[in-house]
Amino acid sequence: MPQIVFLPHAELCPDGAVVEARPGESILDAALRNGIDIEHACEMSCACTTCHVIVREGFDSLEESDELEDDMLDKAWGLEHESRLSCQAMVAGEDLTVEIPKYTINQVSERQ
Repeated sequence: MPQIVFLPHAELCPDGAVVEARPGESILDAALRNGIDIEHACEMSCACTTCHVIVREGFDSLEESDELEDDMLDKAWGLEHESRLSCQAMVAGEDLTVEIPKYTINQVSERQ
């Protein structure tokens, strides 16, 4: 089974984590199943950006994002070329290294 390495995140996984993922499973589902509580305000319907992650390694193994995901990602805080919505990015056969951004759009607006 492929593995997902989650880089350290101060609140969600301070020491980082390595989890096993099932092929065809979303990055978000693998994280939640392993106690990494990535925010997902829209309940995984691709209607927000709270589950935004950056795939540092293995990005090319993921299926390309569709137009709806791309439109949502345009609104994400800290958008990068390797950004994906973790509810939409399905694990293939390759290991991934994933960074959870420091903030989500919800957290940024709460701080203002």
